[in-house]
This record gives sequence, C-alpha cells and structure tokens, in this order.
Amino acid sequence: MASLDHEAIYEAYKSESKPVVSIDDTAGAFDADGNSVTLDDTKVAAARTSLDTAAAAILYKTQRTGAAGTTDTIYASIGDQLDMQYKDAVNGTTTWKDHVAAVKAKYPKP
Repeated sequence: MASLDHEAIYEAYKSESKPVVSIDDTAGAFDADGNSVTLDDTKVAAARTSLDTAAAAILYKTQRTGAAGTTDTIYASIGDQLDMQYKDAVNGTTTWKDHVAAVKAKYPKP
C-alpha cells in the first residue's frame, strides 16, 4: 500500500459517526473501536483540495503582512498607510494606492 495522505483522511472522515482516529500506511485507517475504515479516494481527494485551498489563502495573507518571513513587498503598518493616505489627499499623489497595488501584484489571491 502506498503512503496515505493522513491529513486529508482525517479531514475527510472527521464528521463521520465513527471518525478515523488512526492511520497505518500498510494496514489502513481505523476508527476508535479499531475497526477498519474503507477509504473513498474521491472523498480524500476533495478533502486534500479543501486543505490546500485553505493553506494557500493563509499563505498569501501572511506573505502580504510579512508574517511568512517576507520582507521585500509587504503592507506597511496601518499608521504608515494612514499617513500615506493623508499625504496623498494633501499632495494629490497616489503613494498609498501604488503601495497596495504593488503588494497585491506580488502576492495575488489564490
């Protein structure tokens, strides 16, 4: 038996009356009573897609704020952004809009 996608299996079967609580790559998946759970590849694949989508959404948000370790193009602090907006209003410039556009271009929504 190939290596199983443990995270996706737990996600796919977490709402079952007897959810999967243990997985062995050679023996399969089991509920709390030790009964074997027959895995539905379609259900596991859908859970993997859902997990990947959620992870991508979190990653792009952390990249935009620098929490993912990015330092090159991230949102400025709220105070700095408010200062940019004030100066743009006074000077007729677009510094804040340009700043936000650059971050969104570098880290687009998934």
